[in-house]
Amino acid sequence: MSDPVVDESCETILLSSAMPPHAQLVATGIDKAYRKGDHQVPVLRGVDISIDRGEFLSIVGQSGSGKSTLLHLMGLLDAPDLGEVLLDGQRIDDLPARTRDQIRNRVFGFVFQFYHLMPELTLVENVVLPLMIRHSIWSYWKNCRSHIDRAKQLIDRVGLSHRLTHKPSELSGGEMQRAAIARALVSQPQILLADEPTGNLDEKTGREIMDLLKRLNTEEQLSIVMVTHDAQLAREATRTVRLTAGRVEALAGAA
Repeated sequence: MSDPVVDESCETILLSSAMPPHAQLVATGIDKAYRKGDHQVPVLRGVDISIDRGEFLSIVGQSGSGKSTLLHLMGLLDAPDLGEVLLDGQRIDDLPARTRDQIRNRVFGFVFQFYHLMPELTLVENVVLPLMIRHSIWSYWKNCRSHIDRAKQLIDRVGLSHRLTHKPSELSGGEMQRAAIARALVSQPQILLADEPTGNLDEKTGREIMDLLKRLNTEEQLSIVMVTHDAQLAREATRTVRLTAGRVEALAGAA
């Protein structure tokens, strides 16, 4: 495979003829282990997984099966010990650190179980934060109004337009997760990676978050990879992958 070619804005990643044209994100031959004292604990063992453009893929498995680790590797939050991660046919896990940072900011949106909102910032400030990170100070302030307008549009999309100036401590768990989803979308990502997005919510609120994710997938063709322990929610995705002891056990379509 030829070396990846990425322009300075990280917007051009050349397609390799070795990959199917529909395979948007691929992790192949993934091994990952962590050290615990003097011992090495294997987490993933030769995992192969891919997501097609516009697909909603759920990853299920028992605690410790490697679900979150796999998601983090696919989103360049960590690096595999063995194997490769490819975006549109080009390897991305071995790119320079600055380029990986740019890809994380521009290609991926992240939603986690515990929100990770900045407590000192208002809702709209939290949502616009990825754009502040992407741009230089001058560039951000030059286009500040358009950035704020985009953040407000997304906040309205997730049903929180009445909470613009509220801080996280003034929001419910469901509202914080909606804010986290808006923040993940503000950079217009190609792929949303969601790690137990309903795991810290009651059943009704979790249902609302799942409905929101499904709308984003069907209406905007946003590719989504979701880790969940909830088999019922997983069945609503396009396809389900089950991990058992760090290996892919089965692939199945939605029920």
